[in-house]
Amino acid sequence: MTARIERLITSGTFSLDGGTWDVDNNVWLVGNDDEVLVIDAAHDAAAIVEAVGNRRVVALVCTHGHNDHINAAGGFWDATKAPIWLNPADRMLWDTQYEVAPDHELEDGTVFEVAGTTLRAIHTPGHSPGSTCLYAEDLEAVFTGDTLFHGGPGATGRSYSDKPTILTSIRTKLLTLPTGTVVHTGHGDTTTIAAELGNIE
Repeated sequence: MTARIERLITSGTFSLDGGTWDVDNNVWLVGNDDEVLVIDAAHDAAAIVEAVGNRRVVALVCTHGHNDHINAAGGFWDATKAPIWLNPADRMLWDTQYEVAPDHELEDGTVFEVAGTTLRAIHTPGHSPGSTCLYAEDLEAVFTGDTLFHGGPGATGRSYSDKPTILTSIRTKLLTLPTGTVVHTGHGDTTTIAAELGNIE
């Protein structure tokens, strides 16, 4: 059975540097009726568990360590025991939420297999030091977390972020993907690599 992409939108708050903001997050599921990979456990573990249903969860992959992308990871793990992956450069962010480490260290080039589809991790620092995208070539899709949005790069005005770094990551690692690749973002609407070529300074 061919893999498909599903989106669940969850709502909650993002907190960093003493501020808190209301946010809607995209939780992405890649798989088929038998197994699934979850990208970012945001806000509502019960809703994510419901979206997964009876499928086997291959992994929960965190695109980065900001609390709005990981704050349901603990509850999701309690319900599914699915292994959690996070780039170790974002452990300082993870550690503000949890006393227990993620199960595995997500590195550039880490490969996941689910429902006959391969997803490859692409380390794209800038929004955070450990920010990582997942590229599914056969689905013509990339999951970019908060690195690349419809309209341009993710925010870099807070701790642990850097604008020149995120621009380099996008130019060298994302805009080099096939232009028809659909960009599935951490917040808001999807876009394409072609559409974003003119939105990067």
